[in-house]
Amino acid sequence: MKTEKIDVSNYRDLLQKYIMAQDERSLYQAEQFSKYSIQHNISPEEIINVHIQALKELYPELPAEIDASMNFLLETMISYGLAYQEFRSLQEKQGALESEISIAANVQQNLLSTTKPNVIGLDIGAISVPSHQMNGDYYHFVTDESNNLGIAVADVIGKGIPAALAMSMIKYSMDSFPDTMRSPSVILEHLNRVVGRNIADSSMFITMFYGLYNDDTGALQYSSAGHEPGFYYCAEKDTFFEMKTQGLVLGVTCQADYEQHGITMVEGDIAIFLTDGVTECRIGDRFIEKEEVLEVIREYMHLPAQEAVCSVYRHFERLQDFHLRDDFTLIFLKK
Repeated sequence: MKTEKIDVSNYRDLLQKYIMAQDERSLYQAEQFSKYSIQHNISPEEIINVHIQALKELYPELPAEIDASMNFLLETMISYGLAYQEFRSLQEKQGALESEISIAANVQQNLLSTTKPNVIGLDIGAISVPSHQMNGDYYHFVTDESNNLGIAVADVIGKGIPAALAMSMIKYSMDSFPDTMRSPSVILEHLNRVVGRNIADSSMFITMFYGLYNDDTGALQYSSAGHEPGFYYCAEKDTFFEMKTQGLVLGVTCQADYEQHGITMVEGDIAIFLTDGVTECRIGDRFIEKEEVLEVIREYMHLPAQEAVCSVYRHFERLQDFHLRDDFTLIFLKK
């Protein structure tokens, strides 16, 4: 914006009228002058400088102390003006960042939405809550004509529009794989190559846990790309165990192999998929222990799956004084 100069003679006349009358009309004119200064990008230090010039013209014999105090005020306002310009620049950058985050959140909502499928004999519950406007977690369900259900849970190390676009690329890659490529280890191998070839940002990594459930046999196969292990509840033994498997995070190297393990689900069993926002919940200055997480899950797992995951989330939300420190994603598959 172009900066205009103040007419010293006009300001001097305005100042003289106020000194002589000190009435409301003079104050109104001062108010109009302030609006003019803002509209024409006149800095505070320029106004002070013009004020000093006008004051010296009106009172040539101005005491030295007053003159020195006005010069002190001028220097102060110069420093203020520089600090204010820096503040405004930071505000503009913050506004641009917030706009980018808002766009990225809309991209996520539009591109990464998924539908919870209806699978006979399986009760599914899913919840994903971001700690901030952007969600670094992601989950997706994939079904095929062979009664297989694919479940992907991912955590993106990186935020903003690039992270949202990376996850949309992964989602559509999963949807495009043929039925012959549905095994978890093969899925992760192909996704790893997709990420390695298409994401140039070396600071962005993606962890993923992928499970494949066969409705005909009850078999659940799973693999992990550096992701938080899931939990499996065995109803017969009334106990939990971790679904651990080895594998590098996606995108580190295009050549990576992923272990695959499996289990057959029977009635009463529960497969639990999650992100580290669940297992690394903080209470005060400490992280919650794994056993505490399982105690909370046990408290609500008798409920219908969707009600159960929502209840677990609300429990952890209360523990953290309703302030999530990380994105929270939890999925139950109840047989």
